[in-house]
Amino acid sequence: MSLTGTPFFLTSIALLIVAFVLPFALWSRIAGPPVLRGLGRLAMLVFAQFTAITVVFVAVNNANNLYDTWDDLLGTGSHIEAARDLGPDGMGGRQVKDEPKELQKFRPADDPVVGPGVQMTDLSGKISGVSGEVYVWLPPQYNEPAYKDKKFPVVEVLPGYPGSSKSWLGSLDAGKQLQPLMQSGEIKPFIIVAPRTNVLTNADTGCVNIPGKVNADSWLTVDVRQMVIDNFRAGDQPDSWALAGYSAGAHCAAKLALSHPDRYRAAVAMSGYNDPAIEKDSLAGKDPKLRTESNPMHILKTANANGKPPRLALYVSGAAGDGYEAGIGLKQLAKKPTTVTVTKISSGAGGHATSVWRNQVPEISRWLGQQLTP
Repeated sequence: MSLTGTPFFLTSIALLIVAFVLPFALWSRIAGPPVLRGLGRLAMLVFAQFTAITVVFVAVNNANNLYDTWDDLLGTGSHIEAARDLGPDGMGGRQVKDEPKELQKFRPADDPVVGPGVQMTDLSGKISGVSGEVYVWLPPQYNEPAYKDKKFPVVEVLPGYPGSSKSWLGSLDAGKQLQPLMQSGEIKPFIIVAPRTNVLTNADTGCVNIPGKVNADSWLTVDVRQMVIDNFRAGDQPDSWALAGYSAGAHCAAKLALSHPDRYRAAVAMSGYNDPAIEKDSLAGKDPKLRTESNPMHILKTANANGKPPRLALYVSGAAGDGYEAGIGLKQLAKKPTTVTVTKISSGAGGHATSVWRNQVPEISRWLGQQLTP
């Protein structure tokens, strides 16, 4: 039974009802010696507590898309086929232009939470050695006759940790919110791509490459990116690509875009951070060298010192103590052609929660539409 499906949620509610009724029906009817009666009553109370906790967990998980599968929850799944040393550029000496096209079979998304029209595929990254599902949402104009020969910009969206690849299209309702706004012309159309980021057991990859462990950077910025270009009418230049994330995904979006201005032109970071060690399960945060090298401020400082400030637009939003200061730090470092827009969210807006990020989807999408070209 699916962890996120309606059947499991209804089953957990049914078990809670049973657990609530049992003590009333059987409390005084348990026979046997006092110890046995006590154990029976204790078992009923434990069962009631367990089912109550289960219902709350399932409701929270379904609302926030934290864990997709039982393997994700229990840490029994594996999405790493190989983790070679791919070098500084994350390509391992290979060139995308020399690789055969990564043509994929797509199917309708297997969970209605993501809304209508969402497609998904299972991708095995040839460069990264990472495998996982990738969801794709196409703007309303994509299948219109007037656009049949036109390419579209792409926004690659990243969840927090733990987080599901469905979160942007599920909890944040990105597709549902943007469909009418793109149809009316209020927001320029772009493709949304939502890849799996939870690829290691009980660990946040920090979106870095670690030889022998995981090549999360190359998975997101090479394999997923090229697969979309190979299968859809997506622009293949940096001006056509952006990243957007919240929480740990915000850190990744800023870090990846700053690291690869040859692949991305813009990034959105909502309620994120610069120091990966803020996330206690971050692999990057536990390694002193990676902790420094994957800090967006360090990346930007290094690029500036080398006389190569990236041609990149960053949009950072957050409340005081929850992302705002990270944005100010980057803004103070920015040199043309790097630009950093910082938006302060009210501390009473809802905290570090999906409701806060969901409300920002239209605003950040308008901004992204101004930065990207097909």
